[in-house]
Parts: sequence; structure tokens; C-alpha cells
Amino acid sequence: MSPSTYSAYVQTAAGDSTHPIAALVSNGSVRVKIVEIGIFNTTATAVDIALCRVSTAGTPGSNATTLTETEGSASATAILKGTYTSTAPTTTIAGRRAQLGAAIGSGIVWTFPDGLWIPATSNAAVGVIPTGTGQVCDVYVVWSE
Repeated sequence: MSPSTYSAYVQTAAGDSTHPIAALVSNGSVRVKIVEIGIFNTTATAVDIALCRVSTAGTPGSNATTLTETEGSASATAILKGTYTSTAPTTTIAGRRAQLGAAIGSGIVWTFPDGLWIPATSNAAVGVIPTGTGQVCDVYVVWSE
């Protein structure tokens, strides 16, 4: 059976350099393959962002609504979470950074032709984190599992 494709979107809170503004979290039993992440500034203040690996639970924000993009697919097991609050998860910057300009709509789309994999491990996730002062952003993720 071929993998199913899913997407989800969240408008974040500002976050900070220890609290991801969004993260796609695995359920711990299924490997997840991210194929695209888009991040767009919703303010007129520049923001530096980076991808990060998340390895502990922390306190994530609300679940985003997932769109099933493949006909006849089961529900997704991974969940896009909003901005982490209070308890920060353990994060490691994961190789991609960008500065979103000081304009509403300034953004970046990262694609991963071979996939950016999230292991089937409890609390494993890939997130977006400000590397300085955070701003409110729109974040979407496209993945398969």
C-alpha cells in the first residue's frame, strides 16, 4: 500500500528561541516523511526562524486540523501542533534557517524531495523555532505516512 499524503496549517503565537512556534509530532509508532514546510510572516517585523528536531514532549499548543489529500486514506497519525507554551521541549537546530522580511506575507517554502523523516519514537517531532525574538507566523506542513 502506498503512503497517504496529509497537510495541516496553523497560525502561531510569537514563540521564542526555546519554544517552537509549530511542530509536526509523530505518534511514536509510525515514521513520518515531511515533503514541504511553508512559513510566512504575518507582521511587519522581521523574524529569524529555523527548523528543529524535538525530542521531548514539552507543552505544545492546539492541534491543527489535518486535510487528507489522498483518496481513501485513513486518518493521519502525526499531528501539527501550535506554539509551545510553559514547558519548552528539548530541541536541536536542524540545518535550515531563514530570515523572514519585515513585511506581511514574507516567507519561505522548504521542500524535501527525499523526505525529512521523523522517527517512530515517542515525542519525536520536527518544528519551526525562532532563533531570536519570535513573531506570529502562518505555518503549513505537507507529509506522508
